[in-house]
Amino acid sequence: MSQSPILVTGAAGNVGAVGRTIVELLREQDLPVRALVRRHDERSEALHKTGAEIVVGDLTHGDDVVRALEGCRRMYFGMSVSAPYLEATVIAAAAAREIADFEILVNISQMTVSQMNLREMTDSPQQRQHWLGEQALNWSGVPVVHVRSTVFLEHFFFSPWAAASIAENGTIRLPFGSAHTSPIAVHDVARVIATILAAPAAHIGKVYELTGPRSQDMTAIAQEYADALGRPVKYVDLPFDQWRDSTLSTSGLPPHVFEHILTMAQLHADNRYDRLTEDVATITGKPAMTIREFVASHPDLFKKSEHAIGKAT
Repeated sequence: MSQSPILVTGAAGNVGAVGRTIVELLREQDLPVRALVRRHDERSEALHKTGAEIVVGDLTHGDDVVRALEGCRRMYFGMSVSAPYLEATVIAAAAAREIADFEILVNISQMTVSQMNLREMTDSPQQRQHWLGEQALNWSGVPVVHVRSTVFLEHFFFSPWAAASIAENGTIRLPFGSAHTSPIAVHDVARVIATILAAPAAHIGKVYELTGPRSQDMTAIAQEYADALGRPVKYVDLPFDQWRDSTLSTSGLPPHVFEHILTMAQLHADNRYDRLTEDVATITGKPAMTIREFVASHPDLFKKSEHAIGKAT
């Protein structure tokens, strides 16, 4: 087992963020971890208390990334949805190439990438950057694993927005029509990535696509919320433009994030998220949690009515 630290980027996200959860899972295995964060604050202090080494830096600054990677042979690369995502990906690849005995870079991507090519992109600048980032990492020659996740249960559609409308009137209000989707919990994505980072040899060069355990329409998903909460929950299919104007446009999201979420909603309506894989169970030995299990495990989120729906990250 390598005793050099494992670099985890994007580590200081909020509770439930991928990088932060990876740090926690690796430290539970007593593996040495170096967490790259943008600043020292209460979130980085919480990571430090797990035994992780904290390094402050910017993923778009090459010297910061080289410094963070010094002495590391394994790396998780992930970054929040942002305009310079591709720039940061290329910098990470270039920095990893400088390490002669580098073992693995685990890159988090999006499942949408599997349906994209140069002639068929989406309207999301973020999704295009994920596709291009995968190309750049492959060209770099760095040992890489791409982990393509479907939509997260914690983010936007299925947590803050769903929780707010459930609290208000017992509904989930989205423009997905009769399309199917299979959202996944961040913890399950992090479990896969932590498993790969702990023992990477068998995974090098692989592409894994992660979904929840079921692909179902929103009526069935609403029933999972109802079963977990013990009260009726109904799916209300909103016209796309109405949802955009009443929910998305009032959320205060930056333009880059706004376009990304808008595209994800349209792709849902087009049934592009009707995907189902067993990769979570295959890699970790344990299946991904159901929506019912997720909702039941987050009682505080779904019992409150005062949700700041535009603050999800």
